[in-house]
Amino acid sequence: RYSLFYNHLKNIEESEGGLDKFTKSYKTFGVNQLADGGVYCKEWAPGAQAVFLAGDFNGWNPSSHPYKKLEYGKWELFIPPEDGQSPVPHGSKLKVVIRAQNGALLYRISPWARYVVRDEDKVNYDWVHWNPPQSYIHKNPSPKRLKSLRIYESHVGIASPEGKVASYKNFTYNVLPRIKDLGYNCVQLMAIMEHAYYASFGYQVTSFFAASSRYGTPDDLKEMIDVAHSMGITVLLDVVHSHASKNSEDGLNQFDGTDSCFFHSGYRGNHQLWDSRLFDYANWEVLRFLLSNLRMWIEDYRFDGFRFDGVTSMLYHHHGIGTGFSGDYNEYFGLHVDEDALCYLMLANHMINTLHPECITIAEDVSGMPALCRPVAEGGGGFDYRLAMAIPDKWIQIIKELKDEDWNMGNIVHTLTNRRCEEKYIAYAESHDQALVGDKTLAFRLMDAEMYTNMSVLMPLTPVIDRGIQLHKMIRLITHALGGESYLNFMGNEFGHPEWLDFPRIGNNESYHYARRQFNLTEDDLLRYKFLNAFDRDMNKLEERFGWLASPQAYVSEKHESNKVIAFERAGLIFIFNFHPYQSYVDYRVVAFKYKILLDSDAGEYGGHQRLDHSTEYFSEAYSHNYRPNSIMV
Repeated sequence: RYSLFYNHLKNIEESEGGLDKFTKSYKTFGVNQLADGGVYCKEWAPGAQAVFLAGDFNGWNPSSHPYKKLEYGKWELFIPPEDGQSPVPHGSKLKVVIRAQNGALLYRISPWARYVVRDEDKVNYDWVHWNPPQSYIHKNPSPKRLKSLRIYESHVGIASPEGKVASYKNFTYNVLPRIKDLGYNCVQLMAIMEHAYYASFGYQVTSFFAASSRYGTPDDLKEMIDVAHSMGITVLLDVVHSHASKNSEDGLNQFDGTDSCFFHSGYRGNHQLWDSRLFDYANWEVLRFLLSNLRMWIEDYRFDGFRFDGVTSMLYHHHGIGTGFSGDYNEYFGLHVDEDALCYLMLANHMINTLHPECITIAEDVSGMPALCRPVAEGGGGFDYRLAMAIPDKWIQIIKELKDEDWNMGNIVHTLTNRRCEEKYIAYAESHDQALVGDKTLAFRLMDAEMYTNMSVLMPLTPVIDRGIQLHKMIRLITHALGGESYLNFMGNEFGHPEWLDFPRIGNNESYHYARRQFNLTEDDLLRYKFLNAFDRDMNKLEERFGWLASPQAYVSEKHESNKVIAFERAGLIFIFNFHPYQSYVDYRVVAFKYKILLDSDAGEYGGHQRLDHSTEYFSEAYSHNYRPNSIMV
């Protein structure tokens, strides 16, 4: 693997003038404004007989502006300025016109288009030339690389209680202050890369270099990121380089009239479950396109890193379909591994680490590929973090299948600590996957229909709501403190957002009712959502103070099956959890030296029963317990 990576790097140095020049291609491909007012255009269309540029600027004449053919399937066009002005005005619509091998003229959006919009009366998107007289100027530096990542996974379009597509502006002025108050120091943005189908959650990308116009303009997004930086919030992009939409009119598919171009041809170029196209990572121009795409998002928009989606699909020729992973090393090495895709990921991480070492990369991989989060120089994948995807599955399985008295403490601890040393994991109890229609969030699994009737403080606290609120807090805290070196939460789940997430589509009569986040529920003092919101905030603030995510893995001193108690030490703190459904304990001995309560899920402000005295300090005695010399009674 390292040999393949090194050969690619060597070829880039020899034939392209180095990685820096190779990945700056986003400044030359597509349609680019020159300093003298002229326009330079460049495309890669190896299957085309001829290429033209048409649009508002030439009355949509499909042949008046032909491209010149270059080597290796590239085409270029220079349009001189007119009286010192650009011949292609800002805001004008454009199309690349491809004459295919069969002679047909195909009107396409450039793969490098920076702004595409859809009129309400149209099905397809239009390419709009984005060259404003004055682009947004960033005012604030990017935050320094964080030691403890507390990630707020977000979707701009649903970030409002109103039933509509919310905007970048709304997120900037209404959601970012909320994220800051909750103690999260990183926001991970989904569905930013333009996608024609809103209900795809942003995972069927049609224009890779365009920020989604349904939320606003590119400058609105730049302002949003700039404001986040002013608050000390790191901003990550959920990048989709694992596949692409099958759209051809407003996507990459069949750009030059062939089945291949950016993708494998035939069966290998199609994902049978996602109904999408699969990139040919061995192709030189595909590498140029994808690597330049990453660099553009960093340098133009000031993103601070990426969460790479669908990494498991990239790593294996079987794409993880119908395949389980037990951890046996034969599953990670062999002809079933797509070494070209893995090499691309190594190149991507090497480029980011070389040109922008302050940036962070995260892998969404369910397989557990070894060394994915070790440096490329060691033969690793080069990622900084990987998602601990077994943890949410474990919580769902426990809640769904087991009675409270049958919860297995050892199994919970094993799932939360089962990770390779020196590979950093992002722990999470639930993400957007669990919020989607067809699944259930933890809060909805725990409280279900009673969330509609019994979340008011004016109503008696029922056993179902009581159990749900307490377990919701405990599950999130133990995941936060024991499960990894970073923590992630999907927007709204911090306060137990009711119901599910469902985007407008034919199946729900294009309704926005479930495509929103009801933040207003936490602001109603008569609703119990405020308790969960407050606990999540104080949990994050406590981590900010003590930094357990950046500390070595915890020492688990107790996992008692009959008592249903888990106790562990991390970052100088003692964490004690009583998961017993009905048994409380007096004078319970745990390993510790000095004890004072810092965070208590049973406190009144978190909807608890206030059974503990927070003013008391407890000192240890020289009484050996669980292989430690000192212990205390709590």
